[in-house]
Amino acid sequence: MAAGETQLYAKVSNRLKGHSVPSLLDSLLGMGFPVHTALKALAATGRKTVEEASNWLHCHCNDPSLDDPIPQEYALFLCPTGSLLEELQEFWRESKRQCTKNRAHEVFPHITLCEFFTCEDHKVDCLYEALKRAGDGVLGSFPSAVPLVLHSSVSYLGFFVNDSPADVIREFAMTFATEASILADCTVKPCTKQLHLTLAHKFYPHHQRALEQLARAIRPGPGCQWTAALYSRDMRFVHYQTLRALFQYKPQNMDELTLRPGDYIFVDPTQQDEASEGWAIGISHRTGCRGFLPENYTERASECDTWVRHRTYTFSLAMDLNSRKDSEASNRQNGELPPPQTPGGMNNMQALQASIARRSVLVVRHGERVDQVFGKSWLQQCLTPDGKYYRPDLNFPCSLPRRRSGFKDFENDPPLSSCGIFQSRMAGEALLDSGVSITSVFTSPALRCVQTAKHILEELKLEKKVKIRVEPGIFEWTRWEASKSIPNLLTPEELNEADFHVSTNYRPAVPLASLMPAENYEAYVDRCAVSAIRMVSTCPQDLGVILIVGHGSTLDSCTRPLLRLPPQDCRDLAQLVRKIPSLGMCFCEENKEEGKWELLNPPVKTLTHGSNSAFNWRNWVLGS
Repeated sequence: MAAGETQLYAKVSNRLKGHSVPSLLDSLLGMGFPVHTALKALAATGRKTVEEASNWLHCHCNDPSLDDPIPQEYALFLCPTGSLLEELQEFWRESKRQCTKNRAHEVFPHITLCEFFTCEDHKVDCLYEALKRAGDGVLGSFPSAVPLVLHSSVSYLGFFVNDSPADVIREFAMTFATEASILADCTVKPCTKQLHLTLAHKFYPHHQRALEQLARAIRPGPGCQWTAALYSRDMRFVHYQTLRALFQYKPQNMDELTLRPGDYIFVDPTQQDEASEGWAIGISHRTGCRGFLPENYTERASECDTWVRHRTYTFSLAMDLNSRKDSEASNRQNGELPPPQTPGGMNNMQALQASIARRSVLVVRHGERVDQVFGKSWLQQCLTPDGKYYRPDLNFPCSLPRRRSGFKDFENDPPLSSCGIFQSRMAGEALLDSGVSITSVFTSPALRCVQTAKHILEELKLEKKVKIRVEPGIFEWTRWEASKSIPNLLTPEELNEADFHVSTNYRPAVPLASLMPAENYEAYVDRCAVSAIRMVSTCPQDLGVILIVGHGSTLDSCTRPLLRLPPQDCRDLAQLVRKIPSLGMCFCEENKEEGKWELLNPPVKTLTHGSNSAFNWRNWVLGS
């Protein structure tokens, strides 16, 4: 053992004198592990068992940072237990399902007592002692019930702790900070702000009402036991994304990571330049090794999934079971009845779900179409003399789907450009990041709309789970069509043959054969209204988002019927549509309490970019 390690071991051993049972550290040293790595393993596993620490060391044998003196970060939280915790966990699940993920879902229900601070590995035992002393100091005065007051704003929802109970809890945090400073030489900053238990944070404003109603179903009773818990995390990965492996992956190259289901990987979004499409560079939480990994083998995990729980201090209930029974008996004698039970044993959260379940509709314009860039003669530009397709410009798509009638029908039913495909994928990626739950997809029969829906679903990882339903009733106003007849559009069967995952069982509100050329404005508005109501009514139980991909005019013609607004003036519609960009969005949400739909902010931002004109190097270099 080196001299430095001998001194370190002596310091640790002195603290453990008087223990009759051999310490965890002694057991690890007996296995031949160095002192500094043994202490690091104990800190990383919560100092629970020798087996966990030794397994951690074996997994990290190739960890390049194993010998680095990087301490863990620690924080102290006050956590609810029992029935209150169950209700909060139910709120977490329901709020995520109905209103998508927000920042509060990254961490378990808690009240922050001390912000994250560092502690050297050989002094962690002193933190445990500081926790015990602080808890013992306020045990007699800790409130038997912690009153929680609901507070709501446009970006925050949570419970505040007020009055004297908050003072006692702050005193506990202050005592812990003082003891940790004395015993472990740590700089601990206790929470001095309003004590709070966050329910939702940085959510969409249009979800505030639904979240409030879910929160009101939580009943913080007097019988909740509170536990002070000490957690740690690896300070190097605080600003990284955390991924969870879904499948096993065996490396095909030396620079790839081994993945096991359940593994966590830390990924720095700012350092992904080396990774090719579909891959990421990350550091394995299990082994500490760095390498490439396939992104489709993983899913996003929560921030706290890799945190380690060390020691806890539970504040016992002031009222034991017998006194609770006496209290209940007294209430009955005084004529007070217990709270009514909901039918079928439903809890408050479940009973409220039916009244606040909301459907949402996201109407999206298709991506950039190829003729929008290259004009009406685009098809002549990309066909060889013998009738084969090729790309005269990178913004032409790589290939065209097969049509039974040949290329000519693309002239009036053009595909997306390469940029249009990119726009669609960007929108899908943004929807994925927002946590939006797409449950149904409807599109206009125009190829560009079906393609947009397909690429959005692919980015959402839903292309095999959600079938696209083609609704001819939301096709563009036929009076705007260049030809005097209805374009020869691909049928659902043809779309499936072209590798589009389209439903062949859906019965549209307006069959394709019912579309009339050069229809008047009233007929167009009527069929869009009928189609919008039909699409929504076919998804009565879908509490997520119904995605409708159509044309620029669809954003108006499919939302006004839901909002019970009169049709747009015919003369204004053309001006309106010209201002709607590719992937422009409108978002409506059903308000069942008031029996109406509301127009709200879309779940993702708009996509804005500049033009990129054609370039001929001959003209630039030779001036000809």
